[in-house]
Order: sequence, then C-alpha cells, then structure tokens
Amino acid sequence: MRLVFAGTPAPAVPALRALLASDRHEVVAVVTRPDAPAGRGRRVARSAVGAVADEAGVPVLTPARPSEPEFLDALRALEPDCCPVVAYGALVPRAALDVPRLGWVNLHFSLLPAWRGAAPVQAAVRAGDDITGASTFRLEEGLDTGPVFGVVTEAVGPRDTAGDLLDRLAVSGAALLTATMDGLADGTLDARPQPAEGVSHAPKITTADARLDWTRAAAVVDRLVRAVTPEPGAWTTFRDERLGLGPLRPVEGADLKPGELAPEKRRVLVGTAAGVLELGEVRPVGKRAMPAADWARGVRIEAGELLT
Repeated sequence: MRLVFAGTPAPAVPALRALLASDRHEVVAVVTRPDAPAGRGRRVARSAVGAVADEAGVPVLTPARPSEPEFLDALRALEPDCCPVVAYGALVPRAALDVPRLGWVNLHFSLLPAWRGAAPVQAAVRAGDDITGASTFRLEEGLDTGPVFGVVTEAVGPRDTAGDLLDRLAVSGAALLTATMDGLADGTLDARPQPAEGVSHAPKITTADARLDWTRAAAVVDRLVRAVTPEPGAWTTFRDERLGLGPLRPVEGADLKPGELAPEKRRVLVGTAAGVLELGEVRPVGKRAMPAADWARGVRIEAGELLT
C-alpha cells in the first residue's frame, strides 16, 4: 500500500522504521510538526520523525495545521491508500481524514477505551495499572473513539517510569501497526467498536501537575514521580527553591512527618502521610542532577527541615 505516515516525537520512530523496512508497503511521504526549538540551546530542530524521514529520503510535509488547503492538496496528490499515525500532535480534520481510501489508522499507547488522550502511558503508571498496552484504531473526529483493529498488552513493572514503559510500547506497537497495515492490505482485518464501559481519560500532564504533595501516601507519591519521568519531571521545593527529583524508592524507616528529611551517610529519606521514601537523584536549580546523599552534604540539612 501507499502510506503517508504522520508522527512527531521519538516514540513514533520505531513505527516509521518498521513501515520503511516493510516490503509490502511504500511510505511515500511523512507528515510531522514544524521544526521547533529544542534542547538546552533552544536551537530550531527537525522532529525525531522528520529526521528519520530525511535520512531515508522520504518527502516531509510540515503544515502548521493539517487543515491548510496547501497541505490537503499535497495529501490528495500523493494518493495514499492509508495514513498510519503515531503521536502526531495535532487534530486531523475531516477533510484530511477522507483522503486515503482506507482512512487514518492511529497507534495509541493504551488498551482502549482506557486512557484516551495525550498522556496514556503516564496515566497508567500514575494510576498503578498492572497491565497496559497499545491499540490500533481508525481515526475519527472524536478523541480516540474510533473502532479498534488490534491490541498488544504490556505488563507495568513496579519500578517502571513512563519513559521505560513507553520505550517498550513503541517497539511492540510498531509491530502491531505494521501487522494492521498488512491486514488492511489483505482485506482480512475488521475494526470493532470500542466498548461503552471502561472509558477513562489521560490529559496532558503539566509542570504544575508534577509538583509533589508529601501529605499523600508514599505509594501515591512514588507513582506520580515515575509517571512524570522523564517529562515533565517531578519537583518540590527546599528552602523556597525548586528542586527536581528523579524516581524514589519505598523503604522501611522511622516515622517522619510529611516532607521531613532525614539524611544518612549514604541515603536521604523523606516522610509522607503514610510511609517513607528514599530520594534518588535530585536537580537543584541551575545545576546538574546528582545523588541525593551528595546534595544533602552540600546543603547541610538541619533537623526538622522539610520538602514542601
């Protein structure tokens, strides 16, 4: 089949590479978000998907909005049979959805109808789900509401961060998306409507959402930290300055008040409403991440000091 692939960030790259490697399909173009500032230097850079397309010699389309007439004309001229899409980052309008004869097929990193929205993997980790997965479905104008072609499942490990889980799902999801394209080409695959029960939503997690509340139980705090690692990153405050935190570790320890710090020789403990956590890496403002014990020696934590 003639495919126009739409995607933007690194988790979409395995799917694009899998389709480029397929001998059954031809990726005739890639649609991605416009070049944007990235990294510490904020230099304008190609998206991860766009960079891979450039390497493969595939034409790249970067409309500011996929409703632009120029983009729609270009899409029609490509005459795609199907448009597979992974984390593109913009709503696809009806005028574009109607172009390919087999529609747009989205790879979404959840077991639909669970966790519809922009941050399904983060939501699964934060909720403490034991099992998640990926789904391919026919894209429509509703938010992740289209009928499903296929799924793969993935266990959520007790120490998984959202980044860890997404890395695995990007690979297994790439295989699922390729199999979905094969089934559509063969005419052997039918989409099934999503069940009405079990719907949940996963809106984008903001920096404000990633601030830790030490008056919650240790398990809740731990899951939030893992859910926002690596992006947008968990944080708290110490001595009225922001302090970034990497993944924590639940430990047995003396009772501490919520946010109370207890530095030891090789570790730093912090209290919650129920349970104690060991700090991992910390990131003071303007500094690199460092082990919590090194940070504690530098700031000389006093008895009773709190993270807030």
